[in-house]
Amino acid sequence: MTQPSRRKIYIALAITAVAVSLSIGLVLRQLRLTTGPHVEIVNGREVYVTTSGLCYIVAPAEIQSIKPKDEIPSIDQPVYVSVEAADAWIEEDELVLALTYNGIKRVYPLQILVWHEIVNDTIAGEPVLVTYCPLCGSGIAYERMIEGEEVEFGTSGRLYNSNFVMYDRRTNTYWSQIDGLAIVGVLTGMELSPISIDTVAWRDWRAAHPDSEVLSRETGFSRPYGRGQYASYYEDSSILFPVSSRDDRIHPKTVIFGIEIDGVYAAYCEDDLIEHGSIEDEVSGVAILVSRDEAGTVSVINLATSEEIVKERDFWFAWYAFHPNTLLHLPDQEE
Repeated sequence: MTQPSRRKIYIALAITAVAVSLSIGLVLRQLRLTTGPHVEIVNGREVYVTTSGLCYIVAPAEIQSIKPKDEIPSIDQPVYVSVEAADAWIEEDELVLALTYNGIKRVYPLQILVWHEIVNDTIAGEPVLVTYCPLCGSGIAYERMIEGEEVEFGTSGRLYNSNFVMYDRRTNTYWSQIDGLAIVGVLTGMELSPISIDTVAWRDWRAAHPDSEVLSRETGFSRPYGRGQYASYYEDSSILFPVSSRDDRIHPKTVIFGIEIDGVYAAYCEDDLIEHGSIEDEVSGVAILVSRDEAGTVSVINLATSEEIVKERDFWFAWYAFHPNTLLHLPDQEE
């Protein structure tokens, strides 16, 4: 019987080694795929899902822990007073959040919200979430409903893109205040429905809407309401916490009003609206009118349908961090 040559034996061994190596590489690759997060469609969005079942859009490592959960206490049983009563402790040029919802007008002084950030409210029987992030200058309201159920929100003590992160007390899912998007947890991918709300000077709203209800200082908490704690922050260009994207075409603390139409984002500067009164524009093929009235209320109207497009009031740096592909309307400059 003829014995195989030494050369053939070496070739056979080499082929076997390569095959084993490829098999090991394939096993390791499959192991990495099964142990690392993978993408799934959850709540209508592409989200990451770990092997333990944790869903997220924003990696938990990117969310900074600043304070203990609920150390900034939400207001869960708000009390209201008349405009006349509130006028005794709100300064003329002081900023407040104000809205008209189901025929009821309510005012939320920022001197209170800087200490609480969240009001779990009910207006005309409808659950409403009123939020304010002092770091981003963002006063935003949402319907306080998830999957047809009324849900209460609290402060997580965490930040993402320098914006405070909320959590819902039903599932402990984390939500970004800007955009009202669930970013970590079982509800990841869901969005809260926004409600139109404005940040205005007290004197202007008071004059136009003297029949408003005003959030009382009787919150159940002892806080130095009326004592400023962010004045210097609002005046300089510093950003205290990391953001994922920056743009320096305008001052980072410039107040803008951001909108989204069919996945396209656009921003309009408050100073331009104060100067011109209104701006006509086209976003994603939709003609819109952005206008500001004497009370400081800003509205965005779809000119074809006359429907309101809910805007979001932020500092420029915060809006850009969440929407780096945003359009920026600069009437006096080239973009």
